[in-house]
Amino acid sequence: MARKFLRKFIPHPDTFKHHPRLQVFGDWLHDPYLFHLNRQSVSQAMFIGLFTAFVPVPTQMILAAFIAILVRANLPISVLLVWVSNPITIAPLFYFAYKVGLVVTGTESTQFVFELSWQWLTTGLAQVWLPFLVGCLVCGLFFGLLASTVTRYLWRWYVIHRWRKRCNGRST
Repeated sequence: MARKFLRKFIPHPDTFKHHPRLQVFGDWLHDPYLFHLNRQSVSQAMFIGLFTAFVPVPTQMILAAFIAILVRANLPISVLLVWVSNPITIAPLFYFAYKVGLVVTGTESTQFVFELSWQWLTTGLAQVWLPFLVGCLVCGLFFGLLASTVTRYLWRWYVIHRWRKRCNGRST
């Protein structure tokens, strides 16, 4: 995980500090550690971003930013990874989470027809809310931990690889 590679894709800290929706966080955005690119900060951001992507609320980016600020993880990566659940992928991700929730809770799959109406939200959602939320929690934890672990491993591997290459270059 080269810092140069990541810096190409991460916006400048000033874009976050002056973003109108993030002004809610005020002076907390001026913590320089929120924009550091190191193994711990990036791996925490990977966990936060992917975990928050599975949280079924419309304010996922703000939630990811809040958690990143609290634990002092990399803010841009946390917020950008939330977009794994974008308008195109959110239906398959949440359906997968629902299926995982069915397995974890041991409940039977019921046939339901989704309808965007108040009546369906009050009656139809009552049938699927428990497996759906449990599945979202399990998937968020699993994929967040997986991404965090893989990031830490790859970062460490890259550093060791570069160090050995540098040592071999000196000895010849």
